[in-house]
Amino acid sequence: MSIVNHLIHGELTVGTGRTADVFNPSTGEVSKQVALADRATMQQAIDSAKSAFPAWRKTPPAKRAQVMFRFKQLLEDHEAAISKLISEEHGKTLEDAAGELKRGIENVEFACGAPQILKGEYSRNVGPNIDAWSDLQPIGVVAGITPFNFPAMVPLWMYPLAIVCGNCFILKPSERDPSSTLYIAQLLQEAGLPKGVLNVVHGDKEAVDALIEAPEVKALSFVGSTPIAEYIYSEGTKRGKRVQALGGAKNHAVLMPDADLDNAVSALMGAAYGSCGERCMAISVAVCVGDQIADALIEKLTPQIKALKIGAGTNCGLDMGPLVTAAARDKVKGYIDAGVAQGARLVVDGRDLVVSGNENGYFVGGTLFDKVTPEMTIYTDEIFGPVLCIVRVGSLEQAMQLINDHEYGNGTCIFTRDGEAAHLFCDEIEVGMVGVNVPLPVPVSYHSFGGWKRSLFGDLHAYGPDGVRFYTRKKAVTQRWPQRASHEAAQFAFPSNN
Repeated sequence: MSIVNHLIHGELTVGTGRTADVFNPSTGEVSKQVALADRATMQQAIDSAKSAFPAWRKTPPAKRAQVMFRFKQLLEDHEAAISKLISEEHGKTLEDAAGELKRGIENVEFACGAPQILKGEYSRNVGPNIDAWSDLQPIGVVAGITPFNFPAMVPLWMYPLAIVCGNCFILKPSERDPSSTLYIAQLLQEAGLPKGVLNVVHGDKEAVDALIEAPEVKALSFVGSTPIAEYIYSEGTKRGKRVQALGGAKNHAVLMPDADLDNAVSALMGAAYGSCGERCMAISVAVCVGDQIADALIEKLTPQIKALKIGAGTNCGLDMGPLVTAAARDKVKGYIDAGVAQGARLVVDGRDLVVSGNENGYFVGGTLFDKVTPEMTIYTDEIFGPVLCIVRVGSLEQAMQLINDHEYGNGTCIFTRDGEAAHLFCDEIEVGMVGVNVPLPVPVSYHSFGGWKRSLFGDLHAYGPDGVRFYTRKKAVTQRWPQRASHEAAQFAFPSNN
């Protein structure tokens, strides 16, 4: 059985020999194994990055950008192979995997602008014959810990920008679907990245703790569940590290009585059931303002949910594949059981789905609940599965209060034709990313991604301008060259430009 190795100093290595199984979620079978790093293996990667940093730091931004231009082309040339690897190990459809990769490539495109985004500021004559400027300098060795649900896109949120900013990067991807992440990193080596600038180390909690505790690692970026985000943020910051930790979500879509219902239904189908609901931006709650819009929504959603084309992710023309693991499948089914037990009305039940030819796959069908209330666990918790809950309220103000009261504040949207309602919603909602008639308001690469409340720990969002700030330190320089023939007396008053 093949083993997915670490990539350390440009070379593949299995490390200590400890491994974990990687499953094909469409069949339930073990497809390969992945090497799991111990602290010694992680230290090898850290040492490699540390040794590569001095030369990479001094490499001109334009030359760093040239590597990214070549990397972007290689990603586009190998789209089919990357998408297949994602689908085989995560379970998402080939089309969805290709879409994930394209959104990741957008961040590589942004990183190609390194000479522009790293420009400092300059001011002449801030005082008599005194000039001042600012300079964005790299931090050093930085690291990223990424989740299973986007094995291509989320790493591409991190290391392309970190690297063009002059840092050296250690990536700890999810051990559940590591092949596409490693393959992409090898493409970056092919693009001309020097050895040690990017290292990929697979592992579990031992590897994560090694990154947190290593004094050489100056910054950590994490995307995943809120409990782990809190742990990494707490443990990292108390050691003096810069930490950006993106956690969980419970994203609401508000449907106003004047919403274009047909378009809203199409949007909700993709946002709730795309990628089997395993997205931190998935819409899992539809908040209907009035019973009339709720009843109409259920009438239109029900047949479309029942008609979802579900099967092995590597097959073409599907709407949805399996969940990533048997544990994830069982967890989602447990939430559906709890929703029924707590009194929600189960409109469409996906628990008994069996896919012919893939009976051992980790499948759950699209599920719809009505009359969900805020105290139910299917409302409070992030289910991370193909489950959409309908909550009924009497006004937009009640809908907004419901959303603002939730502990998560990652993404939300409103469907309406009323500009005043949309303006109020955008202005008053306590959520980091907001859509108006857009169900998945994921910012483009030249903006930044991040939620509010317990969806984000740290001061800066991911990628875009905030990413540049996260991966650099600003240095301010004030310079003066006095005339050689002049002699200046000491000044004991605090200097000013007057």
